Amino acid sequence: MTIVFIAGSLSIKRLHPLFRERIKAVVESGFGIVVGDADGADTSIQNALLELGAEKVTVYCSGNKPRNNVGGWPIESVHSTQESGTRAFFIAKDIKMAEVANYGLMVWDAKSTGTLSNVIELLSHERSSRVFVNKKHTFITVSDANGLSHLADCMSEGARVKAEGKINLSTRIAAIKHKQLQLSL
Repeated sequence: MTIVFIAGSLSIKRLHPLFRERIKAVVESGFGIVVGDADGADTSIQNALLELGAEKVTVYCSGNKPRNNVGGWPIESVHSTQESGTRAFFIAKDIKMAEVANYGLMVWDAKSTGTLSNVIELLSHERSSRVFVNKKHTFITVSDANGLSHLADCMSEGARVKAEGKINLSTRIAAIKHKQLQLSL
């Protein structure tokens, strides 16, 4: 079964109609869906899935209990060795969702390093994402390093500097380019 990892930025609490339409298409296709348990986009996505009557949903959480599970869907608890409540603690569930998913559907505020990391994690497993850039009201397909660079170009200079400090963005893009070059030889 095809599994879609649907996620987005914490700052996004209302989903744009174009993004909601894409979620609807995923549900109508009968794909499995994995979603996180965070506030912001995760909870908004869960609400949209509930409204659409989605049944093939699994909510991932770090630790034993999800912070949000509005549809009462099955949960997948991911063990994290990091300190509870820290960013590193919650990353464990995102990494696991990227491992099990075949495809990503993201809504991004053009600054969140968490959403950007999810896209990069999917790429590291040779999986693509459709990313809705909220401020531009447009989708960008990220299936290789060029797509990731194009996505990163949507960031302000300040957001780009923060991404360099938090996730070493340019180094990660270069690593993906290098891996893709090796695969093509």
